[in-house]
Amino acid sequence: MNAVFDLIADGLADQGYAVADAFLDTREVSDIRETDEFRDHLLHFRQAGIGQKSDRQVNEAIRGDYIRWIDPMHAPAPIAVYINRLRALIDHLNQTLYVGLKDFEIHQTVYPVGTFYKRHLDQFKKDDHRKLSVICYLNEAWQEQHGGQLRLYVGSGHRDVLPLGGRMVCFRSDALEHEVLPATRERFSITGWLLNQHADLKHL
Repeated sequence: MNAVFDLIADGLADQGYAVADAFLDTREVSDIRETDEFRDHLLHFRQAGIGQKSDRQVNEAIRGDYIRWIDPMHAPAPIAVYINRLRALIDHLNQTLYVGLKDFEIHQTVYPVGTFYKRHLDQFKKDDHRKLSVICYLNEAWQEQHGGQLRLYVGSGHRDVLPLGGRMVCFRSDALEHEVLPATRERFSITGWLLNQHADLKHL
C-alpha cells in the first residue's frame, strides 16, 4: 500500500490531484457494497443538499446524489477497513507533504441513474478546514459507456476519471473545481474530506 500512498502524495505535490487504483481490492469493494446500508440505500440514505447548516438546501438541478454520513466509531467492519486505510494515508501525507491533517469526514454516496453534480469547489467560503477531497469508488465492472465520470478542471482543460471499483481520487478541496457526469447505472462511492481540524460529528 505504500506505493499507492506514494503515488497519491506525488500527484498532489506535482499537480494538485492524484488518481490511484487498488486503494481497495476487489473483495474489499464487494464487502462494502454488501453492507446493509448500501444494499438498502433507499431506506438509509437521504438526498444530499448544498450549503452549510441554515443555508443548506436540496436542489436537483445542481446535485442529485443520496448520502449517509459515516460515524467512524460505529462503522461496520468492511467500512472500518477503508477508514483504517484512510488514517494511514493521512499519516503518510503528513510525513511526506507536511500538510497538517488531523481528521476526516466521509459519507456513503449513491447517484441514481441520470443524476449529476454540477461544477463546484468542495471548500466552503466561510470554512476552510477541508483541505483534500477523497473519493473511493465501489462500482463493479464499470465501462466507459456507462458514463458517470468525475470531471476535474485542470488548468485550461479537464480530465475525466471513470469511477472504477477500488479507485481513489484525491485532490485539493480549495483549488480544483469538478463535477460528476450523469451515468446509465447507479454509481456508488465513499466520499469525504481530509481536515486540518477534528471533525464535527454533530451532522452525522
